[in-house]
Amino acid sequence: MKLNSVTKKLPKYLHKFILKQPYGEYTSQNQAVWRYVMRLNVSSLKEIAHECYIDGLGKTGIDEDFIPEMEGMNRILKGIGWAAVAVDGFIPPNAFMEFQSYNVLVISSEIRTIDHIKYTPAPDIIHEAAGHAPIIANLEYSEYLRRLGEVGSKAISSPKDDEMYEAIRLLSILKENPNSKEIDIQQATESVNNLQNQMGELSEMAKIRNLHWWTVEYGLIGVLASPKIYGAGLLSSIEESQACLKKSVKKIPYSIKAATVSFDITNTQPQLFVIPNFSRLSFVLEEFANTMSLRNGGLNGIAKLIASKKMGAIELSTGIEISGIYTNVIELNGTPIYFQTKGPSALSVNGRELIGHGKECHADGFGSPIGKLEGVNISIEDMSPKDLETYGIIEGKKTVLNFVGGVKVEGKIITGKRDLQGKIILISFESCKVTYLSEVLFDPAWGVYDMAIGENVKSAFAGPASTDSFNDIYSVSNKKTSKILYSKSDKALHVLYGKVRNLRSQKSLDYKVIKVVFREVQRNYPHEWLILLELYELVYNKDITLATEVYSQLIKLKKNKDLDQLICDGLDLIKK
Repeated sequence: MKLNSVTKKLPKYLHKFILKQPYGEYTSQNQAVWRYVMRLNVSSLKEIAHECYIDGLGKTGIDEDFIPEMEGMNRILKGIGWAAVAVDGFIPPNAFMEFQSYNVLVISSEIRTIDHIKYTPAPDIIHEAAGHAPIIANLEYSEYLRRLGEVGSKAISSPKDDEMYEAIRLLSILKENPNSKEIDIQQATESVNNLQNQMGELSEMAKIRNLHWWTVEYGLIGVLASPKIYGAGLLSSIEESQACLKKSVKKIPYSIKAATVSFDITNTQPQLFVIPNFSRLSFVLEEFANTMSLRNGGLNGIAKLIASKKMGAIELSTGIEISGIYTNVIELNGTPIYFQTKGPSALSVNGRELIGHGKECHADGFGSPIGKLEGVNISIEDMSPKDLETYGIIEGKKTVLNFVGGVKVEGKIITGKRDLQGKIILISFESCKVTYLSEVLFDPAWGVYDMAIGENVKSAFAGPASTDSFNDIYSVSNKKTSKILYSKSDKALHVLYGKVRNLRSQKSLDYKVIKVVFREVQRNYPHEWLILLELYELVYNKDITLATEVYSQLIKLKKNKDLDQLICDGLDLIKK
């Protein structure tokens, strides 16, 4: 992976999702699909897309005629503070959001097949590069996208979210690959539908994904009566970019309510949300962020982390952060009084790991009481040196600390850590025993006990507080996008597409080659329409006899209702 000034800031645990773009594997038919969709979109979107879209195509280096190369895109994106990396289809939602928080677009290196030229359920380079990239040239939208990634990467998910991610990933892979068996697609579809009906209460991640979907993917902007398109899913879909503006699709003013409106990735959307301007996006995002555990913490935040069964972190009132997989919380009247993680855990402040308190030091988990001492009005974090002495919190001395709620810490204090303001954030004990009523929470035989200091939990969020604490926090799906297996006939067709592509780049047309290609298509590929459009484009207004023959063949194919609009749109482009 070649790092640039943007991508070098990515945490190392995200690198495993990044692939080398397999540019040499794109067939000439793939290039023709890109060209058809892009030319059609640019032509039609001039009237119905937000004005920054067409401008953004130029600013981000998107060419109508060629599938973009990631390195070339990055040279241009760097100028607006962004970068792009290639990935294999859908990646875990938190990872996707985290890339975005670093101003990095994740772009699926695959491209839709000709059978899914109108719309693909799988992420592809048309959707990602031609849909997402141009809009980020708008600075206000760009900042929203970054903030959405920043907030979204901290959203706590549920195990159901993970199941849904894997199910949708598998379905998208199967539906896009022409070699897939119909029975496998049916089973994968049923699995997604069943999960959608069993999701229960939406997690923070599910809600933030809804906001992402109804804005970044399927957003409209302007007035309700005649909005314009800015969502990448609409910008990259020939079919839906036209259909979405019809009255049959309900238009709703965008608000925080969109967080609870789920979507179906396999179907067109029955309703869409409209923003009056891009500043509305950031307003609603802040409104939603205020509802998250990221900003509220407390017992509810720890409970969400426990339920997620994934890496998460809490921040105490002193600013100390504890990252790990949370397994237990003891509470009193709705307030957490003790928490526990299992496995490798780490401590940090302001997102920087505390020296000597990484996962190697806390390999078996971390637990600590929260709150005040019994009968003491002042919190430990607010105690002056004199207060600490009064309550027996002195280095080198044995002490017994009884916390409100029943947690007791008794042992010899070794040392403590303070923040820049002088507040104690951590106290370390030896020969220490920690109990809750009759339950032993820490035994002296386990070694040094480190006690985090904080009166309350002010924040709880997904992922580690310090990106340097863990090498691996996300799982790469074992469901890989399989390469399409092309038959001998398919490969011969791709050669013909390549010949047409070469003809288009020549200064003078070789009509002999054009006729040979046309006859071969007629003979061996009677249902192939896109190569005929490309041939017709070459001979239109140049060789009337040959143009008439090609046109007649296209008119025959128009009788197929699935091809009718595609061919009509292609002919209109040529005539323009």
